[in-house]
Amino acid sequence: MKGLRWVLAVVLLAAVAGPVSAATAEWKEGMLKQGDPAPDFRLTDVVTGKEVSRNDFAGGKGLLVIFICGHCPYVQHVKKELARLGRDYAPGGVNGAASSSGSHAGKGIGIVAISANDPADYPEDSPERLKEMALEEGFAFPLLFDETQEVARAYTAVCTPDPFLFDAGLRLVYRGQLDEGRPGGKPSDGKDLRAALDAVLAGRPVSQDQKPSVGCSIKWKE
Repeated sequence: MKGLRWVLAVVLLAAVAGPVSAATAEWKEGMLKQGDPAPDFRLTDVVTGKEVSRNDFAGGKGLLVIFICGHCPYVQHVKKELARLGRDYAPGGVNGAASSSGSHAGKGIGIVAISANDPADYPEDSPERLKEMALEEGFAFPLLFDETQEVARAYTAVCTPDPFLFDAGLRLVYRGQLDEGRPGGKPSDGKDLRAALDAVLAGRPVSQDQKPSVGCSIKWKE
């Protein structure tokens, strides 16, 4: 029945030509699945110009990799919540943003955002425009540019936003939506992703009731 729900999601999305869901690819072979290791990456931070790699986060309490972009209305809807997540969970703020005084401040989950869209067709997703967004929102984590799109393909990313949460052993434990917030509807509060982050920090199993993220398709190069 679960597999049937994924197929139905594919059909419905194709029929309405609406937003893309990670569910559209979940049933395909080769998708990153629970327990899989975090694929390696070494990409440039659009803010600092420094290279950031997966191994920079080894030995931490967990790692959140989230694929985003600049132009997508779904990312625009959640970008302030992404900034809050960085302040609440990232260890201090890679780009110089201070940790918040919230209950999760200083907990130390590694967070990295990656944009893989082709800026030739989507100028808002160029490194320069992404830097503007990161600074304006005060992202407390690096925003990396995946020019070759190899990292996005390795993660089997589908849409923006598309979060992947790994435990301390860098094994996938959550791939799902931030929350029920949607453009023109509910505001974003990060409820679903925050619950998964809290479980990782507490050493508890992450709930398997994981609703696929919904957003704009990644703009692959031809």
